[in-house]
Amino acid sequence: MGEFEAIGEVVTGAMAGRAFEPKAGEVGADGHTHESSCLNCGTLLAGDYCHACGQHAHVHRTLTAFFHDLLHGVLHFEGKTWRTLPLLAWRPGELTRRYIDGERARFVSPIALFLFSIFLMYAAASLLGGLGEFPQQAKAGLQQGLQESQAKLTKLEAERDAAAKAGRPVSKLNERIGDLKDEINAIEGARTGNTENAGIRLEGLPGWIGEGAGQFAKNPELVAYKLKTNAYKFSWLIIPLSVPFVWLLFPFSRRFRLYDHIVFVTYSLCFMSLLVIAGLLFGVVGMSTIAGILWLIPPFHMYRQLKGAYALGRWGALWRTSLLTIFAIIVVSLFSAVLVGVGTYD
Repeated sequence: MGEFEAIGEVVTGAMAGRAFEPKAGEVGADGHTHESSCLNCGTLLAGDYCHACGQHAHVHRTLTAFFHDLLHGVLHFEGKTWRTLPLLAWRPGELTRRYIDGERARFVSPIALFLFSIFLMYAAASLLGGLGEFPQQAKAGLQQGLQESQAKLTKLEAERDAAAKAGRPVSKLNERIGDLKDEINAIEGARTGNTENAGIRLEGLPGWIGEGAGQFAKNPELVAYKLKTNAYKFSWLIIPLSVPFVWLLFPFSRRFRLYDHIVFVTYSLCFMSLLVIAGLLFGVVGMSTIAGILWLIPPFHMYRQLKGAYALGRWGALWRTSLLTIFAIIVVSLFSAVLVGVGTYD
């Protein structure tokens, strides 16, 4: 329902704008506007473009013009997209450094590309079922684990009975059987959502983690939906979580400032988001092997971005990439903990 609410807000805003400015850019019978002042800022026109804001003086308001703008926006985007994406994929360090050094008009800004890639990843995960299938996979895994544990239990009980008849000690077998019964109770509790009497011990964990685990056991579909939604809402949080770790790679450096690290992190996250989308697409078409190979790309991409953005040698980029890979795992863990915490109290 959130998407429909957003559309409704856009329509309401457009109607309100029409109410306040009913005469802005009126179209003639020929589908063209006839203006002497800029429709954007109101400055008197003295040429084909407004000398104050740069907007084109003549505005087309026809169906053909709309589709022309649509194709231009998708295929050109003023050339920024098709200049940015190839560099982001193969020469991310050069892209990062050139943007930091001032080439802002040539490339899509990191935050704009980040928001677009996160939206695209969320849409792909929703449409392709990347995260929605997790509860079903979890249930199938629990069922398979339950069957295997029950088969082991039957085998151990038969071995114990045979050992008892032969007069051999059965204490160790009884311990293994007891542990296996606890495991079976835990799996059955996870399947039914009954974690209190299933032998699952959550009291050693923080309360919010235990509560989250209980909610997942009772309704995994709802929890997976909350996690996916919150991941989209709070995706921006990955940036402030990541920047301190990148700063640790260049502590107290006067050459590289905090802004440099923010641009580095944001462009890196853009690429990782697009990589996840590619993995989802490969998985949908049955090329799961290639989707698995994609997991090998992030360290290589981080190496190239570090080397180019910070003008590092091979060794300097290599050891920093190793640390950055560890830092990335820590950031993902922290972000996941935040999502679980927010989902628990949501």
